[in-house]
Amino acid sequence: MRTPLTGMLPGFPWDTLAAAKATAHAHPHGIADLSVGTPVDPVAPAIRTALASVADVPGYPTTAGTPALQEAAVAALRRRFGIGVGPKAARLGMVPAIGTKEMIASLPSHLGLGVQDTVVIPELAYPTYEVGALLAGARPVRADGTAQLGPAPVTMLFLNSPANPSGKILGVDHLRKVVDWARQRGAIVVSDECYLGLAWDAEAVSVLDERVHDGDVTGLIAVHSLSKTSSLASYRAGFAAGDPALLGELLEVRKHAGLMLPLPVQAAMVAALTDDAHEGEQRERYRRRRDVLRPAVERAGFRVDDSEGGLYLWATRDEPCRDTVDRLAALGILVAPGDFYGPRGGRHVRIALTASDDRIAAAADRLAVGA
Repeated sequence: MRTPLTGMLPGFPWDTLAAAKATAHAHPHGIADLSVGTPVDPVAPAIRTALASVADVPGYPTTAGTPALQEAAVAALRRRFGIGVGPKAARLGMVPAIGTKEMIASLPSHLGLGVQDTVVIPELAYPTYEVGALLAGARPVRADGTAQLGPAPVTMLFLNSPANPSGKILGVDHLRKVVDWARQRGAIVVSDECYLGLAWDAEAVSVLDERVHDGDVTGLIAVHSLSKTSSLASYRAGFAAGDPALLGELLEVRKHAGLMLPLPVQAAMVAALTDDAHEGEQRERYRRRRDVLRPAVERAGFRVDDSEGGLYLWATRDEPCRDTVDRLAALGILVAPGDFYGPRGGRHVRIALTASDDRIAAAADRLAVGA
């Protein structure tokens, strides 16, 4: 008897926002939708040009990506984050992703995890970490510290820094401790680093930084996205880098599954990864929006916790998160309830910085008069 996978998965959380969204839409001056991390700014001209430059190529792309893409990804990690520049630099493998959500959801399955395996995810976590474990038939466990896990075997552990939803940044010492713990147990560490270039109040460090791994990337995978810093969410452009053996295994599975990033998107990624100027401009847009929105949120009586990096404010009025969602929806502001991300989020909301300048300003004005 067939058992549909949907029966194993949680409900899609954003579906539960329908009523609040309708309320916010009814505001006479329109909705200020701060509930999702969808980019709204234009794609840089050089990226659009690169996309079109290979639009007439009829053949199949390779799953491994073009040599130009492989080189551009590794070079960008080196240039932007200091990965691979020290005396203990390690050779990195790289595999393109059809958006990092797809990569995260499929990693446990594609690396052979199953019902016998445990996958550790953060206590506050992007829902896809749990979904990836469930799709593989593995058991997800929420924990923010290794002491919580005891001696039980763990096969994979997800990290996210700067974190979604909280914006918390994990320091070098914390990352070293996690990597050492995982190696003692033969566990794979997957670090979701799609917000690594968006640190505000602390240094954001990759799990591939030599200070973390001492020159040995065995068992380490970092997942990177161009959705946020290059506004390429619609392109579905990302990649994984790290342990060459693990990524070689992953590549073979993805080749069989036909998970090939379209060639025009690969060309666009090369342009995005080699041009730091557009990334810096986008980062400054988000910084300006943060500088407008965070003071407005705090003046309205919220406490903002963590939020050291990333594209969200993790805010609370010490009330149930759905009450806060409804209160803000009445002002025409839609935010995400913290319970989307785990039980620990039940009294917080996630407020995104990814709306336009106009909508950010509108939200700040409404908070000043109504929250």
